Amino acid sequence: MVRRRALILVEGHRGTGQLYVQAAQCLGLHPITLTADPPRYDYLSAENVEAIRVDTGNLEALVRESSRLRATHDIAGITGFAGDHESIYATVGKLCRHFDLPGPNPESIERSCDKFKQRQLLAQAGVPIPAYRLATNAAEVESSAAEIGLPVILKPAVGSGSMGVRLCRSLEDVAEHTTYLLGGKHIWRSTPKILVEEFAQGPFYSINVMGNEVVAICANDFGPLPHFVIREVTYPALLTDQERERIADVSLSCLRALGLGWGPTNIELRCTKRGPVVIEVNPRLSGAPDPQLVQLAYGVDLVTEHIKLVIGEEWNLRKKHSHTAAARFLLPDQDGTLDWIGGDTQAAAISGVAEVKLNVEPKTPIVRKGDFRDWIGHVIATSPSRAETEGALQRAVDLIDWSITPFPATIGGDREHDVCGAFGRPTSSVPIRH
Repeated sequence: MVRRRALILVEGHRGTGQLYVQAAQCLGLHPITLTADPPRYDYLSAENVEAIRVDTGNLEALVRESSRLRATHDIAGITGFAGDHESIYATVGKLCRHFDLPGPNPESIERSCDKFKQRQLLAQAGVPIPAYRLATNAAEVESSAAEIGLPVILKPAVGSGSMGVRLCRSLEDVAEHTTYLLGGKHIWRSTPKILVEEFAQGPFYSINVMGNEVVAICANDFGPLPHFVIREVTYPALLTDQERERIADVSLSCLRALGLGWGPTNIELRCTKRGPVVIEVNPRLSGAPDPQLVQLAYGVDLVTEHIKLVIGEEWNLRKKHSHTAAARFLLPDQDGTLDWIGGDTQAAAISGVAEVKLNVEPKTPIVRKGDFRDWIGHVIATSPSRAETEGALQRAVDLIDWSITPFPATIGGDREHDVCGAFGRPTSSVPIRH
């Protein structure tokens, strides 16, 4: 009996999971997903992927299941996804270590996933970061905000996707968001700890690193404050050679400070008046659609190259071309019931448009959270020219339309402290069209 060469994927990812499955298959591997909730990932059934239900938060259970699979398969490598709980990626590192397979350093992953510990290590290494304090109760949050000086950003010390992150311009904002975070509405997956942070101001950049090589730098644009919902991503960022070099230097210094440098890392920073200031280091591949955008812009398939590293093969990060690739996320105007959404077929037909994806169906309740969950779809465009890419993106977005009927006045107040109110938009009684 010929043993199939398998790639074990711990958990899945609604953005990049399907890319990993398809890339593994292209490399001649049989992907097997170990997950606590197989139905959560639509692509598993759509791609007919082998999925096994297991408690992925339990290292011993994962070792047992992987050992069982080794009896019938040649396990070429193990990797996985941070998902909603970033510590899973540290578990992946421990699993790789147990089976003597290539993988990330679990201790470095764990240190990086705790934003407070991460900042301590970055500060000790002299990496420029915003002023910060750690708080566990309302009094500590308030005193930390006073020490740093308003405005400040409040965020969970452990988490991802901008969930629970808010800019607070006044002490009233601070008190309100603290109540939200500690009052039972925010879902904590660890001991509640709040990071109070200086609001570093300047253009926001996201850096994709593989190993110790900076592969790509993109510019991110956000929706309205006080939340940080990404609205547009563009590769490459418009930078001078000097700016690009400074950003690369700071990014690599983050890896040294945190003991990273194996596989993918995503670094987020702002270029302020005092230079690049690191906002966050994510010890993993950035989420969708960044891998697609990097491939469109440079011809580098980060997912495939990551899998090659995982299975012990040599990777190739050489850029094949240099185009502009950009994504625009569709954000709802208000909360309510989505009556209809359309225009995606016409948008996809625009020259230069690479992908149009809608995440919602008509009659879906829309309740904005102030994070990545607000995206109701996206458009991706690419071409050799920045102007052509931007033009195609805008023409496509203009073709997509939707209508939302606001909830009755008695509904919708009990959410992330009423995002609609936070944005200062009036609630109307008639449908609002995009």
